[in-house]
Amino acid sequence: MSIQVITADITQLGVDAIVNAANTTLLGGGGVDGAIHRTAGPELLDACRSLPQVEPGVRCPTGEARITPGFRLPARYVIHTVGPVWRGGDRGEPALLASCYRQSMALAFAHGVKSIAFPAISCGIYGYPPELAAPLALQSLGEVLLDRSVQVQVCCFSDAMAEVWRTALNGGR
Repeated sequence: MSIQVITADITQLGVDAIVNAANTTLLGGGGVDGAIHRTAGPELLDACRSLPQVEPGVRCPTGEARITPGFRLPARYVIHTVGPVWRGGDRGEPALLASCYRQSMALAFAHGVKSIAFPAISCGIYGYPPELAAPLALQSLGEVLLDRSVQVQVCCFSDAMAEVWRTALNGGR
């Protein structure tokens, strides 16, 4: 199992797949979602629009994942997942966040991905405390990566966020 924490622009990484912290419509938004859509080009929006709605306006429910080509990104694929909005932790947020990582990796395995980069899902505008998200995410990734040779990067936008994730990766030290 290989997990590395980096500070970088996820849209510029030369990995097989990047994970998009999307919203349920999959039609773009702010933060990492907006950056991925801008860099990938309008073809990504078209691909997302072509995904079936599971209910009106929802192409990907919270905790699930969908995959599209990467188009103009260096990454071959974009795996879109919808993290939970933090509401205190007693409304299923931990299980939903863990599911984001597990479902994203299931799609990665199904598509032969050997390298993947994740953002800090839900840790931006969705308000999930990074100190709680990081250990949960890393545990979820560790469980699915036990005997797989996939390189995983957690790509943080700031050094401060990366430090939270590195601390969690090192067992809190």
